Amino acid sequence: MKLRPADHKKRGTEIRAMENDAGFTLIEVVIAISILAVGLLGVAAMQTSAIQVNSAAGQMTTRMNWAQDKMEELKALAFSDPWLEAAGNPTGVDSAGNTHVQTTSDGYTVRWDVADNTPVPNTKQIVVTVTGKGKISRLTCMRADW
Repeated sequence: MKLRPADHKKRGTEIRAMENDAGFTLIEVVIAISILAVGLLGVAAMQTSAIQVNSAAGQMTTRMNWAQDKMEELKALAFSDPWLEAAGNPTGVDSAGNTHVQTTSDGYTVRWDVADNTPVPNTKQIVVTVTGKGKISRLTCMRADW
C-alpha cells in the first residue's frame, strides 16, 4: 500500500502529539502521594486529639451536673436541716446519722462539706466535691439565714 502525501502529514501529527503528551512521571506521582500522606497523618492526629478533648469535656460536664444537682438540693433545704450541719464533716455523720457522701449510678462520688459562720455570721459555706475517672470538680455556695 502506498501512502499519499496527506497520510504522511496525518501520521506525523499523531506521532508528534503522542511524544508531547508524556503525562506524569513515577517520581512526580510518588512525591504527590507522599505530600498527601503527610497531610492525612496531620488530620488523623488532630482527630485523635479532638476525641480526647471531647471525652474530657463530657466527663467534666457530668461531674458539674452532679455537683449542681446536689447544690440545688442542699440550697432547697431549711437552714437548720441536718444535711447542712457542719459537725462531723467531712468524714463523719450529721445529727440525723447521714453521711455527707453519695455514690452516683455512673461511679462518681459526691461529697459536700459545710462550714458555719463562714465568711460572716449566720451563713454557711457549702462546698460540693465530685470525684471520678481520675478528676475532681468543686462547686461552692454561700447560704444565709434570713
